[in-house]
Amino acid sequence: MPSSNAPETPRQRMIGLMYIMLLCMLALNVSSDVLGGFELVEDSLLRSTHNSSVQNESLYDDLYSSYKQNPEKSGEWYQRAQEVKHYADSMYNYVEQIKWEIVRKADGKKADIHNVIKREDVNATAFVMLPPTGKKGRELAQEMEAFREKMVSMMGDTLKQRIILDNFSTTPSHKDKIQGKDWETAMFDNMPVSAVITMLSKLQNDVRHAEGEVLYTLTKNIDVGDFRVNRIKAYVIPNSQNIVRGGSYRANIILSAEDSTQRPQIYVNGEALPANQNGLFEVYANRVGTFPVAGHIELQHGDGSKRRYEFSEEFTVVEPTATVSNIMMNVLYAGIENELSISVPGVASQDISASINNGRLTRAGNVWRALPTEVGKECVVSVNAIMDGRSQQVARVPFRVRPLPEPRAFIEYTDENNITRKYRGGEPFSKVRIMEAPGIIAALDDDLLDVPFNVLSFETLIYDSMGNTNVEISEGASFSNRQKSQIRRLTRGQRFFIARIKVVGPDKIEQTLSPMEIIIN
Repeated sequence: MPSSNAPETPRQRMIGLMYIMLLCMLALNVSSDVLGGFELVEDSLLRSTHNSSVQNESLYDDLYSSYKQNPEKSGEWYQRAQEVKHYADSMYNYVEQIKWEIVRKADGKKADIHNVIKREDVNATAFVMLPPTGKKGRELAQEMEAFREKMVSMMGDTLKQRIILDNFSTTPSHKDKIQGKDWETAMFDNMPVSAVITMLSKLQNDVRHAEGEVLYTLTKNIDVGDFRVNRIKAYVIPNSQNIVRGGSYRANIILSAEDSTQRPQIYVNGEALPANQNGLFEVYANRVGTFPVAGHIELQHGDGSKRRYEFSEEFTVVEPTATVSNIMMNVLYAGIENELSISVPGVASQDISASINNGRLTRAGNVWRALPTEVGKECVVSVNAIMDGRSQQVARVPFRVRPLPEPRAFIEYTDENNITRKYRGGEPFSKVRIMEAPGIIAALDDDLLDVPFNVLSFETLIYDSMGNTNVEISEGASFSNRQKSQIRRLTRGQRFFIARIKVVGPDKIEQTLSPMEIIIN
């Protein structure tokens, strides 16, 4: 906000107006269906986190029972379990506090985190998480790193260590590094409240998962055979609880204690699971929504009796999504290769393919180059990804195709600071610099588009003292000797024109540019 003695300049007012327009465009582009999908995933994450918390409490109870039975043997591991609980609860509550701050910033003091009104708000998150208004993003990254190191230090299994390191990584992606973004900017800049709340709920789910993995490791370090036998429990271990339509949901259904001499009989959703699948349950996800995985496990005891152990879980299927962004601008230009970035969340780059219906699309590493041909015809980028061993379409993104803007003629020169500049005409210009220049160039008067144009020819028009026009033709893009000889004879204040400038661009279309007026200084 400008102070009373420093009013906004026209440029500042223009920037402010453009920012408001950008926010409006972003708000319009956030689909209510997408925001609804985040709420669906959020509910699934909360249920999963609750289930993990219940399982963790069971492990704490078991460790406490073992400690009461044999404090000398189990004391060290019980104390470590209390440290795990302290760190996990602190991390979980800190993330919960951030979620409430973001929701209150969006909806006000009476905000309800379970019923967000302004879920499409893209300003509240940045206000809380990112400088200059907030620093929670950096603090969250530091808390994640400290929690990660503490949990990993208590784990002996290198595979589980890698999982925890990945889940709590604060290293920006390769693409974000190229764009100069740190982790917190990539995660929270320009993100709607609904998406950020879901991401933070996923982080809380990872906290409870890491807590459970460490607790399980601690239980293995002591002899807890008695209470394991007394507390047999069924678990559902899915590959993921959020599945993209067209993918597969997989889950291992096991008991917390296992007898190698016999296999339990597993029933899922009313049907027996074949013994040769070793507890692996798989179902094809062809519809979106939330689906149950419920049943029981039957285990025969030594006396011949059977006991049932109930289990209940669910998984969520969401629509596949893809991200397609134009690196240069929001449109495609005919006749040049427009660089595109195409990615699909959760899918490796080599498993993504794409095509367009208007022109040619090629790939160079992680960059795609679209060369549309027909101006005015919509260019649709179709993206396919290989998921679960088969290719399926995940997005169709339309672009408008426009012709290249008209270029402009310049005289390129080097100033006294050895900086290359472009003279556009209409102002006094040093005759020395004109004589040093080999000729003229043509380019788009736009720093966003670096498109090469070739100057084919041009004419100089110089008026003598009698009012006659002397016309000389260039040698391609360079001044001819006769043109330079004429320019050399001009004195300060005289002017001449460069006209009939013929150029050709990468689209192979020849154009005649507007003339330049040059005033000799």
